[in-house]
Amino acid sequence: MNIVRILAVDDHEMTTLGYKFILEDSEFDGFKVHVDSAKTFEEASEKIRQSVKRLPYHILLLDIQLSSNTEHRGKTGEDVGILAREVSPESKIVFMSSFSDNYRINSIMQTVDPEGYMVKSEIDEASLRAMVNTVTTNPPYYTQKALAAIRKKMANSINLDENDKKILYHLSIGTKTKDMVNHISLSLPTIENRKRHIKSLFGIEKQNDQALISEARERGFI
Repeated sequence: MNIVRILAVDDHEMTTLGYKFILEDSEFDGFKVHVDSAKTFEEASEKIRQSVKRLPYHILLLDIQLSSNTEHRGKTGEDVGILAREVSPESKIVFMSSFSDNYRINSIMQTVDPEGYMVKSEIDEASLRAMVNTVTTNPPYYTQKALAAIRKKMANSINLDENDKKILYHLSIGTKTKDMVNHISLSLPTIENRKRHIKSLFGIEKQNDQALISEARERGFI
């Protein structure tokens, strides 16, 4: 019988064990599943590189937040996905994350273009099995919250560049405008000008930053 090889990357071992027990114990039509696991960017990248020398993984299940050592501090599941696209292009990528905000999901769609995205609060045994069946035969597979974020963004006719989106994202998480220069490669006056321009595009020129956050969230940018 054919084996579908899966690498589950999550820094919580109980999570990857859950995927392993459910999927390896499930009955699929014409194949069985074998699940390996990794906790860090380093471990995941090594297993992916080694697999392409023998049998590449069919599916990579990637959490966004990962632990790391000091050499690769800050590397995320998104970075694993970008690496996998380069070294193991045949592998299907599915993100399994607690993040359900529009900004994070649509950022992943642009940088990695995965074959699926599952919000962890929506994952159960049935959806795990459905994801494997769909991704191996006719991807993509999205849970409802992920699909809603993607559809909301697609329906929006206003185009903002990456710096505009970063400004909105940092506003939404409470970053003060004067502190955004530590996160975005723009000067403070440029950031202020961009905020005014975005408000103009949204038709809320005279309203405050909280109104900007609310409008950006309604339009699917955060």
